[in-house]
Amino acid sequence: MLIRILNGVRHFSRSLCSYDKMKYLCVAEKNDAAKTISSILSNGHSNRREGYSQFNKIYEFEMNVRGQNSKIVFTSVSGHLLNREFTGMHRKWLSCNPEELFHAQILKYCPERYEKIKQTIEREVRTSNGLIIWTDCDREGENIGYEIIEVCRAIKPGIQVYRAKFSDMTAPSLRRAMTNLAAPDERISQAVEVRSELDLRIGAAFTRFQTLRLKNLFPQNISQDDLVSYGSCQIPTLGFVVERYNEIEAFISSNFWKIKLTHRMNNLTVEYNWARNRLFDKQCCEAILMLCKAENLAIITNVNQKPKSKWRPQAMDTVELEKTGSRKLRITAKEIMTIAEKLYTQGFISYPRTETNKFSPDLKLRPLVEMQTAHPDWGEFANRVLEWGPNPRNGNKSDQAHPPIHPTKFTNSLAGNEKRVYELIVRHFLACVSRDAVGSETIVNATVGDEEFNATGLVILERNYLDVYIYEKWTGREIHRYEIGNTFVPTVLDLHEGKTSPPSLLTEADLIALMEKHGIGTDATHAEHISTIKDRGYIGEVDRGLVPGILGMGLVEGYKLMNLTLSQPELRAGLEVDLKAICEGRKNPNDVLQEQIEIYKNCYQTITREVAHLDRAVGNRFGVQPDNNAQPLRITSIHKICKCPKCQTESIIIRRKKDNTGSFLSCQGYPTCKHAIWLKINVKDVTSLDEKCTNCNNDNHKLKIKFSQPYMLSQVEEVPAYSRVENGHYITCIYCDSKAREVLQIKTEDVKVLGNVVSASTRPVVQRNPVINSNPPRNNNPALNNNPVRPQSNNRNFGTNSNNSNDNRRGWPDNSRSSGSNNNSNNNNQQSFANLFPNFTNNQNNNNSQSQRRNWFNNDGDGSSDDRRRDKDKLNALPNVLCGCNAAALKLIVRKDGPNKSRPFYKCNGDKCKFFQWGDVPLPTTVQTMQAGGSGGGNERGPKKCGICRQAGHNRKNCPSINR
Repeated sequence: MLIRILNGVRHFSRSLCSYDKMKYLCVAEKNDAAKTISSILSNGHSNRREGYSQFNKIYEFEMNVRGQNSKIVFTSVSGHLLNREFTGMHRKWLSCNPEELFHAQILKYCPERYEKIKQTIEREVRTSNGLIIWTDCDREGENIGYEIIEVCRAIKPGIQVYRAKFSDMTAPSLRRAMTNLAAPDERISQAVEVRSELDLRIGAAFTRFQTLRLKNLFPQNISQDDLVSYGSCQIPTLGFVVERYNEIEAFISSNFWKIKLTHRMNNLTVEYNWARNRLFDKQCCEAILMLCKAENLAIITNVNQKPKSKWRPQAMDTVELEKTGSRKLRITAKEIMTIAEKLYTQGFISYPRTETNKFSPDLKLRPLVEMQTAHPDWGEFANRVLEWGPNPRNGNKSDQAHPPIHPTKFTNSLAGNEKRVYELIVRHFLACVSRDAVGSETIVNATVGDEEFNATGLVILERNYLDVYIYEKWTGREIHRYEIGNTFVPTVLDLHEGKTSPPSLLTEADLIALMEKHGIGTDATHAEHISTIKDRGYIGEVDRGLVPGILGMGLVEGYKLMNLTLSQPELRAGLEVDLKAICEGRKNPNDVLQEQIEIYKNCYQTITREVAHLDRAVGNRFGVQPDNNAQPLRITSIHKICKCPKCQTESIIIRRKKDNTGSFLSCQGYPTCKHAIWLKINVKDVTSLDEKCTNCNNDNHKLKIKFSQPYMLSQVEEVPAYSRVENGHYITCIYCDSKAREVLQIKTEDVKVLGNVVSASTRPVVQRNPVINSNPPRNNNPALNNNPVRPQSNNRNFGTNSNNSNDNRRGWPDNSRSSGSNNNSNNNNQQSFANLFPNFTNNQNNNNSQSQRRNWFNNDGDGSSDDRRRDKDKLNALPNVLCGCNAAALKLIVRKDGPNKSRPFYKCNGDKCKFFQWGDVPLPTTVQTMQAGGSGGGNERGPKKCGICRQAGHNRKNCPSINR
């Protein structure tokens, strides 16, 4: 054990003790799941404590993990921890063309309501040796797991990650998962990433366009609070309802006739069916009836008796639960799934989101049946199943992740719909593992003249599964004992008239079946999509049948007039196939993403070109014409100029001032990036042209500048070849034209990258403890520990070293520690410090200021110039990244003796977001990289110039141009 003596106090280093227990951070998808799993794994002896979030507790206990007694810290998230959103002007509906959303930057961030959950995970992972993901074992659960992994690795990059795979909240399943920890599957998470980004881009672009346009044209029919949304699953689902409704509307009823034959004997009437079924020609049918009546004698030509079985249900998957529950319990699919999720979390049933409808031979069914023998309603039947031996009727589908839905724990204390859903799952399971119903069917064939008739009788011999599965009925039909050659005079031989009927409206169960058949959504999302289009008013429900709303009909008809297949299932079904290919490693996620974006972007461009069809279709359904007098929407056009030199992800654009007195240039990513260029008073107007500069290889647009005073054009002494004067306007590229930048007083670094964004040799260092500990380390040098706190400078802008005032009170890189040949370097550092903090250095002696510039990460010994040169090269080789403030992160080297000595790392420039990342490990996807660039030093300021004519030697008050 390592003992350190600091300030006379003995400290025991736990990180180096070989006898320490391993500590694992376990994270579940919901607090209820964390509570249940902890209780089972700890045999009810877990200790609860509070996290930062009052809704997500922490449970602690000890157990054997991977052959070693370990401490378990179990907490949870509340679904997805991270969210996606557009940045800057793309977040506002009227600030950009919706088409730009197909390629606009998307920011992945933690919503404010989940920030405390994130803080809890960050705090706990610092002192953990391993991370175990206990989220649901489906696509969404895997993606949530990777969100947790990214948050943890941003704090502790080298932490080992494991995945617990389980299908129910039972002790055997959970202990088996802990014993057989696996690696998380990134491919499954990538499929969710692709789907989520597509849903955001596609949904936002189409929804904004449709909502803004239709609200503007039909203000009396669509309120300002309504949302005319589009979803690549919602609209095809709406399309099924509209298609069935149109079939009903287009249906024309027809009269038909058929011959009815019955035979009554001994108070038993047997009804025969005509072999022709029905005819639509009344005269023909009457002629055939006359021939039969002329014969008026039926002859039995065949009697066929055979065994008949009614099959028990297959093992239950999610779709079957939704369909059966909707039909038999008359509960919406969304409510059924919500209840099923709750029952699963409480440990009563297995995982309810599964595509598997066959039980594995390894699953022991007998104990599951035994636990149901105590129930008063189906306990007796469960005993019969045990006598027969459980024998499930399996389907042919398996997702290789979860078994079919089945009960995992007995309960008799539920009430309401929870009780009904649990009962459905139990009865279905018992029926599935029992026996088919058995009967005897008799089919009798008879002739009257030349016409053939048949009758069917059924005798039920063994009800079997029907005794427990109350949701199905099998009714016997008695029939006379006939023999071949028997004859009888028909009791009734007459003509029956009827009418054809239209197809019935789709029910939720029918709609789910169509969605599954055509690959719209997944078993886990069917109910959500149906609920969404109900909430939007696209469909409604009449007598449990689904009917399209007026707006829903108009949208689908408008798409059809434009020859678009947006309301058809093919587009979304193709995406689902690609997502499955990503999960199996057969397709690259980025390839699928770009391909799908282009497909839907082409559809969007078609809609914008032929939107008159949509206007007409919606107007016809509303019964009104579009409001031609409506004011056109004022959507701000985004004119990009050049790449933002600060964030290097978004572009510099033109914005109007709030008071509308002029324009300025700023980053499109505001407020994430707050880089701005304020144009001086001498600019009257500025616009961005579609014309690109031919002088530079960058994708930069030219500016069209109009000065407030015409003589300002004369300040541009030589017009470059790529610039010109046109109708009193100066057209140029500010990226290339240095003279124009001088006249406009735009610094070079405001529009282009001059050097490295982070300069390791000149930036101040902020302390960051690489050791996982909640307390900051103390420096071994007593002189540093006794130093007073350095006062902050009042000047918060230091030219190229902006946003670092918080850093400067912590310390500087120890480039001044060496002596002898390094005195020049030491003097340079002191001079740099004096330039930035003149007030401080004037009141402190050199020795004191030098000691306070030391950093906790610096070595106590002197470093050679070769070591510093190697460190500098190491830092320069690192990519530039953005911290959580969306500013350039500092690149530093650990100089303190220890296991992390000489390791490069990143940290927040202003110490606001607590960003930290090791530089010698792969960067997590949450960390944004930058191209090389940054803010350089800039030239010395020249003499003061007039604010009107920009000439030196006078000011605004005595400017000669005023007297002209």
